[in-house]
Amino acid sequence: MKKNKTAILLLALTMITTLLGGCTNGDSANVKAADIPADVRAASAAKDSSKSGTSVKPLAQTFFIFDTVVNIKIYDNRATANNFKELEALMKDIDRKISRTNEDSEIHKVNAQAGIAPVEVSPDTFELVQLAVDYARKTDGLLDPSIGPLVSLWNIGHEGAHVPPAADIEAARKLTDYRRIELNPEKHEIYLRDKGMQLDLGSYGKGYAADAIYDYLAEQGFSSAIIDLGGNIFAMGSKPGGSTWNIGIQDPSQERGNPIGTVRVEDKTVVTAGIYERFFVEDGKLYQHIIDPRSGYPVDNNISSVTIVTDRSTDADTMDTSLLIMGIEDGLKFAENTPNTEVLFITKDKKLYASPGFKEMLKKTNDSYTFAN
Repeated sequence: MKKNKTAILLLALTMITTLLGGCTNGDSANVKAADIPADVRAASAAKDSSKSGTSVKPLAQTFFIFDTVVNIKIYDNRATANNFKELEALMKDIDRKISRTNEDSEIHKVNAQAGIAPVEVSPDTFELVQLAVDYARKTDGLLDPSIGPLVSLWNIGHEGAHVPPAADIEAARKLTDYRRIELNPEKHEIYLRDKGMQLDLGSYGKGYAADAIYDYLAEQGFSSAIIDLGGNIFAMGSKPGGSTWNIGIQDPSQERGNPIGTVRVEDKTVVTAGIYERFFVEDGKLYQHIIDPRSGYPVDNNISSVTIVTDRSTDADTMDTSLLIMGIEDGLKFAENTPNTEVLFITKDKKLYASPGFKEMLKKTNDSYTFAN
């Protein structure tokens, strides 16, 4: 009888493992734990844990840096508090190098010497500015790293923001020209030719930091993590057990945490630029923080947000902003010609315009949003 009971339990275990194995996308299983005998549940859990690490609990920490909330979750039992200390030091080092407003940063020193002399910077800072200039060329200046004078003038997201005088906007616009940034790769020197020019790497910084965090985790031997820099998400590897990550796409008309749908990704970054978080209203008109360097004014089109899914967060962080300025038609073409990249535009009238791959990935959960292409 004991032998028969063991055989029955083993058979039940096999059936349960098979059922659970069919739920590797992270959806709820049809079998409830309460319906399974306790000894079989224990055996099944032990088997799953030993094979795939599904019992791994994330080690997580929250930081406030880059003017945003940063959440990092590492799904690996080897992760320690020291890893987060090193990650905090890494992020602070990046902020000290590229912050426009930190008087001790390398970028601040470059701006202070505009029209005066070149400034030697670290290889990391030089590489990021070089990438920003290259991307400005690709977008014909739609995303210009020398947009600092316009960003400072409008001051959107800070107290007292208002529409500046037209003459001041035009003066700041004339100082925005990536072609007047001189780079010396041999000496890692950056020189802004005109006095008053300012580099602003706000459209690159969070993505650059996300990639740096990813690279650090990979160097430590970790392969499963969620890196979230204020909605700039890098889903490292896959979930413990091998299932994909389920990432929400923010509803631009609602507070953060209200998605229009979700996408499943593995070892991808999901980054959104939207008009809904930093803005002010003057005389009944909304002015959001993404500025078109061609006009000197905040972008004013029908787009509420742009979401990019790709392999590296720096690329996504630059692309989403430039595509929001670029517009839907040209933006879809740009993404189509960029390898391993999918894009979703959400308009103010709740229409969705997606690349074929994004349309296939998106599991829409809000019926008020409909596809228009």
